[in-house]
Amino acid sequence: MEKERHVLVVLPHPDDETYLAGTLAAYISRGTPVTYACLTLGEMGRNMGNPLFANRVTLADIRKEELLASARAIGVQDLRMLGLLDKTIEFEDPELLGGKLAGLIAELNPSLILTFYPGYSVHPDHDATGAAVIRAVGEMPEGQRPKVHCAAFSKGCRDILGQPDVTNDVTDFLESKVASFQAHRSQFQLMVFLDNKSFDDPELRGRLGKEQFWTYPFK
Repeated sequence: MEKERHVLVVLPHPDDETYLAGTLAAYISRGTPVTYACLTLGEMGRNMGNPLFANRVTLADIRKEELLASARAIGVQDLRMLGLLDKTIEFEDPELLGGKLAGLIAELNPSLILTFYPGYSVHPDHDATGAAVIRAVGEMPEGQRPKVHCAAFSKGCRDILGQPDVTNDVTDFLESKVASFQAHRSQFQLMVFLDNKSFDDPELRGRLGKEQFWTYPFK
């Protein structure tokens, strides 16, 4: 992992950060400032816990507390909740959303932004968030643009994008990563990550210990 001045993470939902939690924890351990901008509170999510402990009225508050707990587990101290409506990112005014992101970039001057790869991230909010980041960075003068590393996991994405440009070994940060998952109890309660294995277990380290990204190719 290269040394970074400041890392900005832009994702749409509480729990999206779990999949790159090891990378964030690694940067934080090196003293790199990390800002996480979460666009929504995931209030339209389908999962309500098992057994049920949330409903459509309470889910937003529950997921907000889960997001705060996940950020603490990773070590993120600068968490920004932008207050957009879940499942509507693709319908946001591009200029207004772009203005919010451009303002964050101007304030923080990150050397690296982490987000989703537009078109290859399964959920419309994921794709729209990545696209908004790409637009905001693409409008900057070329010499002032931060790097943008994108997560992608749609079926067949590697056939089109090729192999990831960046692979981070985060095995030293599995405890933080698992704690991030576990913080989102309403969403991941039934998922078993440890399977009674220790953090030294080779299968566990192989399954959770690498996080991969593609560098967005600005033209």
